[in-house]
Amino acid sequence: MSIFGSIVSAIFGHAKAATPAADATSAAPAAGTPAAATAAPAAAAVAPVDVDAVLSALAAKSGQQLNWQESIVDLLKLLNLDSSLTARKQLATELHYSGDQNDTATMNVWLIKEVRQKLAENGGKVPASL
Repeated sequence: MSIFGSIVSAIFGHAKAATPAADATSAAPAAGTPAAATAAPAAAAVAPVDVDAVLSALAAKSGQQLNWQESIVDLLKLLNLDSSLTARKQLATELHYSGDQNDTATMNVWLIKEVRQKLAENGGKVPASL
């Protein structure tokens, strides 16, 4: 899996775990109601996720002072992902960073902005497959 894919999975996985199960929609259908009619809308639904709220909750539980809003290293640490220079260079390659990967300060600033932008582009939605 890609580094960015791991970031998305970690965030949306935590979001899904924090979302109450839809017990009402998974209950047996009422008599005379076709099961497919009640199951189809629930299966196709995509739930919105407040990514910042998920990350803030993780940060509160972590017991560490992590500046995940502005630091790609801290964001990766918060999600229990590899924050090494090698991993960050791989992430930069995945996200098509065109700058000098040896200028790590500039690359790191670009990475956190790009990751947050891509998460926003995703619309804060949890894919139904998760």
